[in-house]
Amino acid sequence: MKTVIVGSGSWGTALAQVLQDNHQDVILYGIESSEIEDINNNHKNSKYFNDVLLNPELKATLDLTVVQDADIVLLAVPTIAIESICQQIDPLLSKKVIIVNVSKGFHPETNERMSEVIRRSISPDHLSSVVSLIGPSHAEEVVIRLLTTIDAVSLKEEDSQTIQELFSNQYLRIYTGDDEVGSELGVAIKNVMAIASGILSGLGYQDNTRAALITRGLQEMIRYGTAFGGKEQTFMGLTGIGDLIVTCSSVHSRNFQAGYQIGKENTVENFLKNNKKTVEGVRTAKIVHRVASQHGIDMPICEEVYQILFEGKEPKTCASDLMLRELKREF
Repeated sequence: MKTVIVGSGSWGTALAQVLQDNHQDVILYGIESSEIEDINNNHKNSKYFNDVLLNPELKATLDLTVVQDADIVLLAVPTIAIESICQQIDPLLSKKVIIVNVSKGFHPETNERMSEVIRRSISPDHLSSVVSLIGPSHAEEVVIRLLTTIDAVSLKEEDSQTIQELFSNQYLRIYTGDDEVGSELGVAIKNVMAIASGILSGLGYQDNTRAALITRGLQEMIRYGTAFGGKEQTFMGLTGIGDLIVTCSSVHSRNFQAGYQIGKENTVENFLKNNKKTVEGVRTAKIVHRVASQHGIDMPICEEVYQILFEGKEPKTCASDLMLRELKREF
């Protein structure tokens, strides 16, 4: 089977190497000529991985028409670009393909999950199914082949099993699942929690505080996810508590890094003015605030992150306000 990975950033490169390590037919597409040349000529993607040597057999291209005869197209682009890249790909496809999505978030205007955006943007004649390849994973660790486990989630079990078998090896283990709603909501909302975790660390809080945040943050994820049909059990797995732990605890996380800067400075001003990285949790916080308000879902941590990011509330005040909420039973 031929796989085209669209997006030569960190995660796209790491997953392309996984397939190359598995001796699969894979090619990596990107729009930055410097990245493509670096991969092809130097066997590196120095922009993201410094001096890490990639599998020398891995090839990359600037030509999107390579998707024409693909069996699988994996989208490793930010959520904001999913719709447009699907619209570019669709007329190039010659048969039904499995579209694999690895981004975590929502459409910025419609609030759709990524699988919904893909199904709307790819014609039925060209789409076998959408598989979400998501879970607790940092590209920086996968690219140096550290042990990692994630999920392949799809409404079509046959396709999730295909992706499972294609990507699994001695350092990457793939489980399958079918709770598309719960899994996609879990990996999206945990980015907001990671910003909160970074903020608290920047403010000087340590292990006790992070444990409280992760535990109570999980309850918010469950509350939100089950309100829209997700299964509570899903949030106990890799796309729930698993992804929440890794993103709230790791310096690799862009969401954690963003939060840390905000907490350290006790203001969002410099982050908003100078940030040039994709920090998915920022847009997600805005969407969760809007949707939770419309549906009456109690999301206190997400709400405080929204207040910091979009209303200019002081981070120290938010932490204090969370602690001084009305006392109640845990469950």
